[in-house]
Amino acid sequence: MASLKIHSLKTPSLSLSSKWNLRSSFPGTFPNNIRFSRSQQQSHRFFVVTAAPAPGSSSKKPIVPAAPTSSPSSSSSKKPTVLVAEKLGEAGLALLRHHANVDCCYNLSPEELRIKVAHCDALIVRSATKVNRTVFESSGGRLKVIGRAGVGIDNVDLAAATEHGCLVVNAPTANTIAAAEHGIALLTAMARNVAQADASMKSGKWQRSKNVGVSLVGKRIAVLGFGKVGSEVARRAKGLGMHVIAHDPYAPADLAHVIGVELVGLKEAIATADFISLHMPLTPATSKMLNAEAFSKMKKGVRIINVARGGVIDEDALWRALNGGIVAQAALDVFSEEPPSKDNKLVQHEKVTVTPHLGASTMEAQEEVAIEIAEAVVGALKGELAATAVNAPMVPAEVLNELKPYVKLAEKLGRLAVQLVSGGRGVKTVKVSYTSSRAELDTRLLRAMITKGIIEPICNVYVNLVNADYTAKQRGLRIMEERIYLDGSSESPLESIEVQIANVESKFASAKSSVGEISVKGRVKDGIPRLTKVGSFGVDVSLEGSIILCSQVDQPGMIGKVGSILGEENVNVSFMSVGRIAPRMHAVMAIGVDEQPRKESLKRIGEVPAIEELVFLKL
Repeated sequence: MASLKIHSLKTPSLSLSSKWNLRSSFPGTFPNNIRFSRSQQQSHRFFVVTAAPAPGSSSKKPIVPAAPTSSPSSSSSKKPTVLVAEKLGEAGLALLRHHANVDCCYNLSPEELRIKVAHCDALIVRSATKVNRTVFESSGGRLKVIGRAGVGIDNVDLAAATEHGCLVVNAPTANTIAAAEHGIALLTAMARNVAQADASMKSGKWQRSKNVGVSLVGKRIAVLGFGKVGSEVARRAKGLGMHVIAHDPYAPADLAHVIGVELVGLKEAIATADFISLHMPLTPATSKMLNAEAFSKMKKGVRIINVARGGVIDEDALWRALNGGIVAQAALDVFSEEPPSKDNKLVQHEKVTVTPHLGASTMEAQEEVAIEIAEAVVGALKGELAATAVNAPMVPAEVLNELKPYVKLAEKLGRLAVQLVSGGRGVKTVKVSYTSSRAELDTRLLRAMITKGIIEPICNVYVNLVNADYTAKQRGLRIMEERIYLDGSSESPLESIEVQIANVESKFASAKSSVGEISVKGRVKDGIPRLTKVGSFGVDVSLEGSIILCSQVDQPGMIGKVGSILGEENVNVSFMSVGRIAPRMHAVMAIGVDEQPRKESLKRIGEVPAIEELVFLKL
């Protein structure tokens, strides 16, 4: 099995990115009689999950980091650079310029885009720019955020983004109403032949009988895709007196009930509808969803509206269905290839009403989309947890807010634990124990941050929450979770987090628990992450700045001696805490310092007679 080799440490990065889901399972058995000195509550229920190595990971070579380099975030004092590759509302640009250097370059060729991204930290696109694997490879690891100014993300290679640690965020809410209104506009324009009548009159004709339309009242419309836009279209169609049915395997039944929409299966939807309005994303499952087979099952004379993605319709099959009389009319705002060729058969078809992807094109929506995507990109560049990330699981905003201090604790415990590992065997297995009185606890963010904290200080690789799972699997690192349930209730989601690394040697022997694992434990107090246990020794020190751990014989004057040495060296001490097994026996002193002591200072501390060993740890 591949493992993480511990050779040298680089200055750690404290940046956060987003959330990530590490899904897998691993059987395990743990004792159910553990007591915790702080709460003295009995734990009695365990939930175990692990992120196992990827298949074939055993063939990976051990990681041998290069010489210490600067931290990935060492340039954080400088403004990041954001490339805006498609037009964005001025309000969004103003927000971006306040936080970053903004480079607006439109209509870039693929080669020009690849050259540009090598000098950018973030890229903002709409639907025309294709952000494929070569773009991420050309960025050389600098590109950290892709902002999609809109909802659909089919023009972004999400797998490549994840592998390269690039967060992809979109703007899912700002253009909802605009897209829904455009869908209704196409519906009514198609039903009453508005476009055809307008073109006829402009050519000098008066063709009333040729442009007779159909009424909407009482007609059945099937909304395929009952998300934000689809549900808004349904509301408006109800207002026009239509009978609305919808198909969406993930649609909330209570929302459909409130709007007065009947949820049905796909076969019933396409077989009984007079109008079909499409509002689903383009995915492998929805690609060419309306194909020849689907058209053959539709009611003759059906009318199609598409303001979603061109690829959800087999355009050749639609053209044949129009000519064969199965489909009476179609109204299309999107196409498989955009812009479509001048001789596109659907664009030129007399029964098709077309617009050039105008779904989000209102002045209000453009400004709102610009602001929403700018806020998401700026937040991601700052290291804030993004609720609109699309290459990571959606975590409710209230969960993000509640777990923020614990996210910081999780990463710092990971960093602390891995710095206690000495060279030799690599890190293969990490066990994380969460102690909580809550039966339901979402640990995805915490697990990912621990992974980040463990990998980043010892590997010459940038890790964020997006690629944490991928990076761990590539390196054969298994993260095993243990959830310990405490009786009682608590306002805080967690009592403590403990990180244990098994089957490794420690550069600080006292950090090993009674079962031989490197073990560090912490909790959040007053919003501040604190270290509460090292090995078997209880301590209480803030996880701010850096920490010196000293193993010593417990005797009077030790705090004073060590404090005096640090004072003489002008090193500011933020906290000091001593944990011991019994008076005058073995003890561990944890010292929080604001500055990194000189090697000579640490040597002087180590020469104090009662001190057996010490280690300096950067957080």
